[in-house]
Amino acid sequence: MRNATDSRGRRWGFAALLAACLSGCGAPAPGPAPGRPAAPPPETVAESGAPGAETPRNEPEDWDVLLVGGRLVDGSGNPWRYADVAILGDRIAAVLLPGTADRARARSVLNVAGRVVAPGFIDINGQGDYGLIRDGRARNKIHMGVTTELMGESNTPAPRNRSVTGAVDPADTTEVRRAREWRRFGAWLEEMEAGGVAVNVGSFLGGTTVRRYAMGMREGRPTGAELDTMLAVTRRAMEDGALGVATALIYPPGAYAGTDELASIAGVVARHGGVYISHIRSESSGLLEALGEAIEIGRRSRAPVEIYHLKAAGVDHWRLQPRAVGLIERARQEGIDVQAAMYPYTAASTSLQACLPPWASADGLLSQNLRDPTVRPRLVAEMMAPPEGWENWCALSTPEGAMMVGLSRSYNQRLVGKTLADLAEMTGKPWAEAVLDLLVDEGNVGMVYFAMSEANVRTLLAQPWMKFGSDSGVWDPDVATGMTHPRGYGTYTRILGTYVREEGVLTLEDAIRKMTWAVADRVGLRERGLIREGFFADLVVFDPETIAERASFTDPHRLSEGVVHLFVNGQGVIREGRETGARPGRFLRGPGAGG
Repeated sequence: MRNATDSRGRRWGFAALLAACLSGCGAPAPGPAPGRPAAPPPETVAESGAPGAETPRNEPEDWDVLLVGGRLVDGSGNPWRYADVAILGDRIAAVLLPGTADRARARSVLNVAGRVVAPGFIDINGQGDYGLIRDGRARNKIHMGVTTELMGESNTPAPRNRSVTGAVDPADTTEVRRAREWRRFGAWLEEMEAGGVAVNVGSFLGGTTVRRYAMGMREGRPTGAELDTMLAVTRRAMEDGALGVATALIYPPGAYAGTDELASIAGVVARHGGVYISHIRSESSGLLEALGEAIEIGRRSRAPVEIYHLKAAGVDHWRLQPRAVGLIERARQEGIDVQAAMYPYTAASTSLQACLPPWASADGLLSQNLRDPTVRPRLVAEMMAPPEGWENWCALSTPEGAMMVGLSRSYNQRLVGKTLADLAEMTGKPWAEAVLDLLVDEGNVGMVYFAMSEANVRTLLAQPWMKFGSDSGVWDPDVATGMTHPRGYGTYTRILGTYVREEGVLTLEDAIRKMTWAVADRVGLRERGLIREGFFADLVVFDPETIAERASFTDPHRLSEGVVHLFVNGQGVIREGRETGARPGRFLRGPGAGG
């Protein structure tokens, strides 16, 4: 039975109501007028002092904001219900039966009838590390309803040493300072918080950062001393607030890490209550083997395992996805805690270097190898042949499905939105040779690769252990140039608009759970991800009839629509659809912090 609530926001449990009835319910008392709450109980009479004197009454605190009339989807997966929500300071002060709140207590009353009130969305696969330091407004994220950005896939800005950063330009005073101050994992997030950020921030420790800290760009197994260094770096980062370790095993030098090494690192994560999360070694022909490796790491280390952006890429490999889902289910039945996250699109986005075999980057020699006329023929041959033991995104998408979106040189902007097939035609060279020339010129290029099945996307959305992440950094559409993947502007609003409202692939309650409490509970964020009294007031209010992405692959820099209000730690970041400029975000530390 739901607790009743009086007009001052006090809760009356079933036992209290029964006791009150037994003491004075012989005859029915006149009820309140229709639509009005019952009167509060009388104040207690003092036991001493002047006859009839009352004890001084402790007036309840006023609320900063009261949201009335909305449909509450609380993040738990429970069916929606009508409720009013009060905010005081940075916390949810009360969740009340509709119409029972004393509006006079609130400094601001917002009528949210017809809107959904939900916990703010938690992006488990955010990429906003340096972007949020430069611009803490997170405009693309907040208009999707995101209140917390979790980062760390592959690399983190800290901890730093010479093996991670290389030589620092002494004229760059900011980098000189950071090389000195960012030796601790949490230092970059503390600087982000101090500089002002609209969303909460947290991070896994980048697995590639761990390896580079001990080994630089070298291939091969670590020595005993190097492995000890990796374990010590991981332990210190977990105690400094890391949520776990996040690997990306298709990118050098992370691709050089072996299963034994990763299981040892994950063991440290497990002992500090963290999560091992991974962009696994293959999402195509080797999907099942790569997923099996992640499960084995969980088995050995006893760490919870999370898979970044689960997918089966390449038309020849779409058939592997049901088997991948079955593999996860069997592991869970055996007691291995493995779950996954995804973004709701049929295209991936990474760099053009993802079309090169990993050996090309070994020992930091990529730039030299791209220019070496004795090495280039081997590179071209391996890029154009069926990949063996590595992930070639140009082959998975085909040159016709590999679109260039991020180029730095002004004279190359004509290539934005063109495919590698177009590049080959424009240069008169085989696509692989044209790619090498472009990498020599640009260093790297942002890409979108069309390689997944829409039917598979829908199937994954419905899995009970699924969560959602944008795999994107932060953008300001007013100044953004070039192209990007629309997931950076539309991941959450696409799910709510397309897959919930229009297609019914999953329910509103399940979608919200996978965006909120499923993530908070997974990574150990305390008192976040649910609408509960006493929890932090990270809230989104949106119109379920209009919420939608507006970004597309050809016009990506467009903010989502439908978010009416957004609160981060109780402060309005969006009010009535407009940004307030507030930056109340905090650094959220993992469960091992302070240990």
